[in-house]
Amino acid sequence: MYRAPRKLPKSCRLSALAAALVASSLSAIPAKAYPIDCAILLCLAGGFPASPECAAAKAEMIRRVTPWPIEPPLQLWRCPMGSPGVGGAGTAIQALPPELAYYRDGIELYHIIYGQRRHDGTTEITDRSRIGTYARDGQFTWKGTRIRDAPDWVFSASGVSRNAVLAELGSVRLWRGMLLRWRDHQGNTSEEWVRY
Repeated sequence: MYRAPRKLPKSCRLSALAAALVASSLSAIPAKAYPIDCAILLCLAGGFPASPECAAAKAEMIRRVTPWPIEPPLQLWRCPMGSPGVGGAGTAIQALPPELAYYRDGIELYHIIYGQRRHDGTTEITDRSRIGTYARDGQFTWKGTRIRDAPDWVFSASGVSRNAVLAELGSVRLWRGMLLRWRDHQGNTSEEWVRY
């Protein structure tokens, strides 16, 4: 009796596809010959496994968010993988497959510029922080935020105490940097904190 092969879950199929693409396409050609955004996408999906290609892809993603100028960390319009709807910079990405949108939309970027200073018995607070995210149409956008309202992972990844910010006692002199967070195909998150 014939039994059809069991179908793997979508996340496993995507991981296998990503691994196969990385192994076949990136290892066969010199690193300068492939679009770095394809490597960022594939390596990000795999959790940035140890390889020269993925190390270069991660370094480029971090370089893009390190001032100045700040660029979107993943620029799918530069990756010609044949995905429908992946247009040029400034064009909307209407029909991005959910498998790709999962990785793009899982990227969070906090540009933190925050400080507290005690003066004459009061605390002067400077907070020009903002969050960078991808909109549904694929455009990378910024919006202002109050860092005191940031999720716990922002404080733990950057090493700044939430209590010091909430207490407003002037104990945070200057907190400035870029905090990048992303997720892989298993939903695991990773962060990179870059002070400047």
